[in-house]
Amino acid sequence: MFRWLLLFILIVPALEIGLLIWAGSYIGPWWVILLIISTGVLGAWLAKQQGLETIRNLQRSMSEGQMPQDALLDGACILVGGAVLLTPGFITDAVGFLLLIPTTRAPIKLFVKRAIEKALQKGTITIYRK
Repeated sequence: MFRWLLLFILIVPALEIGLLIWAGSYIGPWWVILLIISTGVLGAWLAKQQGLETIRNLQRSMSEGQMPQDALLDGACILVGGAVLLTPGFITDAVGFLLLIPTTRAPIKLFVKRAIEKALQKGTITIYRK
């Protein structure tokens, strides 16, 4: 796992820098700066909207006496998506928007849910209950 994380930490910034340089030479540096700022602002607004909706869904499911599994996964996706959108770059922005838009977040949540279930079955994740 650590090898994949290290590889990710090294490769993604290199790809981002290369893409930013290419875009700067293609459309101009000021347009790239404007794109970076506008995706950050749009991402922050979208993260706030989706976060508030998720909090409302969480409160509603808790008041109905249900476990808020989907709301918790939504919250985690929104948190990661918002954090990724704050980093400058087009690749991370694309990942951030995929995590923030509800229609594209659904398959990602399904993948995460399956990964958690698989880890629970393997015994690599343990849940302690009172």
